[in-house]
Amino acid sequence: MERYGDELFRALRHAEPVAPLSAREPGITIDDAYRIQLRMIERRIALDGERVIGKKIGVTSEAVMNMLDVRQPDFGHLTSAMVFADGAAIDMSQLIAPKAEGEIAFVLKHDLAGPGVTNADVLRATEAVLPCFEIVDSRIRDWKIRIQDTVADNASSGVFVLGDQAVDPRQLDLALVGMTLEKNGEIAATGAGAAALGHPANAVAWLANTLGRLGMTLHAGEVILSGSLAAMVPVTVGDSLRISLGGIGSASVRFIQGERP
Repeated sequence: MERYGDELFRALRHAEPVAPLSAREPGITIDDAYRIQLRMIERRIALDGERVIGKKIGVTSEAVMNMLDVRQPDFGHLTSAMVFADGAAIDMSQLIAPKAEGEIAFVLKHDLAGPGVTNADVLRATEAVLPCFEIVDSRIRDWKIRIQDTVADNASSGVFVLGDQAVDPRQLDLALVGMTLEKNGEIAATGAGAAALGHPANAVAWLANTLGRLGMTLHAGEVILSGSLAAMVPVTVGDSLRISLGGIGSASVRFIQGERP
């Protein structure tokens, strides 16, 4: 667990991919993968001074479930080094093979401790929802991943961008929120809140209940990314993206070329 966690940490820091863990360790389980993920996060905290500020939920859409041949979501940790403000310029030299997802982010005002958390509990515990870009990235070479690979790799997390509009989730039906994602001024993807397990709050409830069985709690102030509302959109240097969520707001991001460390 430590060896693979350390390997993925180095892959992250040097933006250099590694061979799939599932190919090298055919017997690896999802529980093993979460232990590897935790080791990777521990390295980020201990060596780089990062702190955990929330969670992300992945594999919430039917398309991704089919791709990975699983029927449940996964989760990863969000750290203080991963968050960017609306309109940010993301340095592509720090990423390997990024793809953008449009999502609804939840900011909690109360703790959520499962099991037994419902959709209604999530809405009561939420301070606000915001438009969000998650820029997913895989330290696994060529995105040749199974569920064990993406879980170990912190659910293929890269960075995320939060919009500057915050809305009370009880003011609208999040399942019906429409999303438009534009790439360089042209529509690249569309979707709706229902793409995330039928309702984004369902995804957050799943996370709270899953963590509850592990003895973990979602805490007030944490940011929760509830899952992609459409297919992933590949990005490269020079691209500019904008997401619009009906009744919530918008967010934008652009990608520039820096220098590798």
